[in-house]
Amino acid sequence: MPWIQLRLSADEETAEKYSDWLTACGSQAVTFIDAKDTPIYEPLPGDDVIYWSNTVVMGLFEASHDMDKVITYLQSIHPDKKAMRYKLEQLEDKDWEREWMDNFHPMKFGERLWICPSWRDVPEPEAVNVMLDPGLAFGTGTHPTTALCLTWLDSLDLKGKTVVDFGCGSGILSLAALKLGAEKVIGIDIDPQALQASKENAKRNNVESRLELYLPEDQPMCKADVVVANILAGPLRELAPTIIEFVGENGLLALSGVLEEQATELQTIYGKWCKMDPIAVQEEWVRLSGVMK
Repeated sequence: MPWIQLRLSADEETAEKYSDWLTACGSQAVTFIDAKDTPIYEPLPGDDVIYWSNTVVMGLFEASHDMDKVITYLQSIHPDKKAMRYKLEQLEDKDWEREWMDNFHPMKFGERLWICPSWRDVPEPEAVNVMLDPGLAFGTGTHPTTALCLTWLDSLDLKGKTVVDFGCGSGILSLAALKLGAEKVIGIDIDPQALQASKENAKRNNVESRLELYLPEDQPMCKADVVVANILAGPLRELAPTIIEFVGENGLLALSGVLEEQATELQTIYGKWCKMDPIAVQEEWVRLSGVMK
């Protein structure tokens, strides 16, 4: 089915309002994108959602929809008709599911580790292969923070080790650790859907018997050989005492979800407990790692 896309230029104050307007006009889906590539730091639980100062709000309509009527209505309720900047685009009719699937390929991290979508052939059958499809919760290896953590895990000897994956998401780091030889992984996340995704992905990779999953209020206190936390700088800062409690004597720690300008502060915070390694950088993101003093 062909579609029409309506793009509205907005800011942090009008983005939510424009979304409501598009939905009221019959939009089948509404998407927000950053018009200026400005990073936003994830709010802590309970904080308000923050939008970019230059946001494009996109509404998707069926091709048969009366877009003249939509534009007339939006202009009638806009405080300043001349200030309402918009663009209409005809989208090509194509197999969107196939188009989406074609964007994902097996990816290699470090020397041994591959992350492979289920519909692709495994490039190296004798390597360490994690089968993981994008779309179930989040975390497919495509983001630099995930890549940094996967490469770090690949560099370790995890045989017989206990690993804590703090903020496990889809379970990609948990699965990688288990496939790389970890005896047990404890995954912790605030989102029940993330835990469900981790559980399903573990079953697909035949490692569910060695993966324990918990919400923060249920998490057991234990000492692990390796702790990895790929969340964001704010939670890493606030939860530092909690995260460090999981690191055993001479245990290894890796932190990511951190932008370069945030690295020094977190390096200092965790440096109170750990001897920190040089910062690893990929694009504008970093990984901090160290060993428990």
